[in-house]
Amino acid sequence: MTSASANENCLGWAARDPSGVLSPYEFNRRVVSSDDVRLDIAFCGMCFADVIWTKNILGTSKYPLVPGHEITGIVREVGTDVKHFKVGDHVGVGTYINSCRECEYCCDALEVHCSKGAIYTFDGIDVDGTVTKGGYSSYIVVNERYCFRIPENYPLASAAPLLCAGITVYTPMIKHNMNQPGKSLGVVGLGGLGHLAVKFGKAFGMNVTVFSTSISKREEAVNRLGADKFVISSDEQQMMALSKSLDFIINTASGDIPFDTYLSLLKTAGVLVLVGFPSEVKFIPGNLILGMKSIVGSVTGGTKQTQEMLDFCASHKIYPEIEIVPIQYVNEALERLIKKDVKYRFVIDVANSLK
Repeated sequence: MTSASANENCLGWAARDPSGVLSPYEFNRRVVSSDDVRLDIAFCGMCFADVIWTKNILGTSKYPLVPGHEITGIVREVGTDVKHFKVGDHVGVGTYINSCRECEYCCDALEVHCSKGAIYTFDGIDVDGTVTKGGYSSYIVVNERYCFRIPENYPLASAAPLLCAGITVYTPMIKHNMNQPGKSLGVVGLGGLGHLAVKFGKAFGMNVTVFSTSISKREEAVNRLGADKFVISSDEQQMMALSKSLDFIINTASGDIPFDTYLSLLKTAGVLVLVGFPSEVKFIPGNLILGMKSIVGSVTGGTKQTQEMLDFCASHKIYPEIEIVPIQYVNEALERLIKKDVKYRFVIDVANSLK
């Protein structure tokens, strides 16, 4: 450890109140300990969680709040006991930066489900009692367990959205065997998560159908992302034509959906996965029971699977569709995110704009 790392201020952009407006902010990070990695942040993806926390929608935000949990960068310094990283490595940090490391879930590399609660990358309470601050900043210090290797041939800007959006859809797809060539997958919603679900589905060799309320997304879904079919979900005839045709559905939308209608599209023993957050889940029990169907939920993923997902994207040339912006544009970008005016993920060019 150098004295420079111990004393260097971290530059960031923070929200000061529930208006959610961000502005420049200086703060201190902890000193690099023996099992820590310090990375200089190159890029940070913008997730809807950034809107929720900066605007205190859940009522728990702690200000000043530095958001951002889709972080990529370059290792500047490693602790004396770090085994898996060296200075100069390309790395990433996702939605959590610590956990108890002792419970059954941590021992199974499912740290996001830690019995004592995973410590989130921003607005969490770290083991030293400080409030964690995220990737809208110049650097971050994290235990090596929660740091991921970005394959050298994979662009750091493209890797950023994988650390939340990517792993959020990849995790349930692997857990529920939604990676079988020839099987049929429905994707509800074509945003930051949905477009990656399409890309993963096609990489797995599946037949992918996109459901959207917006006809304007048809060309994008089929011609750019490679979906096999596009269905207007409000069109009753189009929906009925797909009755009992899908093995799996992944719902990436946070708006309410007609669960009974979507359950009718599943084959016997079909699975509907929720990764979005509708206000309620309401369905006729018989539509679930009689077809031996399942509705399940999922969040991001554990450390082992996150690394697996990054390697899979590199080897299969899966790249999120991104719009790169300077950090000075974050307030406008967050407003556009609320309006769903992005294809499909904003990524902040931290290294070249945060001064």
